Amino acid sequence: MALPALAAFDMNGVPLGASEEQVKEGFPQARCRPLEWPSRAADRRCDDSRMSLQGIDASVTFYLRRDAVEGYDVRFDKSNVETVKKLLTDRHGKPVEAATEKRTTLLWRDKDERAELSVEQGRRRASLLVWRGDFAAEIYKVR
Repeated sequence: MALPALAAFDMNGVPLGASEEQVKEGFPQARCRPLEWPSRAADRRCDDSRMSLQGIDASVTFYLRRDAVEGYDVRFDKSNVETVKKLLTDRHGKPVEAATEKRTTLLWRDKDERAELSVEQGRRRASLLVWRGDFAAEIYKVR
């Protein structure tokens, strides 16, 4: 699938706030099920959907809470980070950059929405995490 636009941080036309039905329309191969752990950030996930991000082979997982997408995570080979960075910079402007010895992170903001491109040393995959509200801080806090 080609990615039409990331404006307002949507993925293949599926924006934050979309329903599970909209996720399945945009990503027919996505498998949706309850989240495996209790979290305030999400109660369901739709994942294992293969996609093309501007010609880059990737996979995406959508996280939903009360039938609304609160965040999604796109994973791809880290050799494509510069292409994804350029795509986001062209559409959302210059990112805020944070680098440590083990991780490089680029962050874009649009009101209450965030997009974080990150690469960890020693890993072959990179991640683009997009969310709204406190999703990123809450998703892996087990309740």
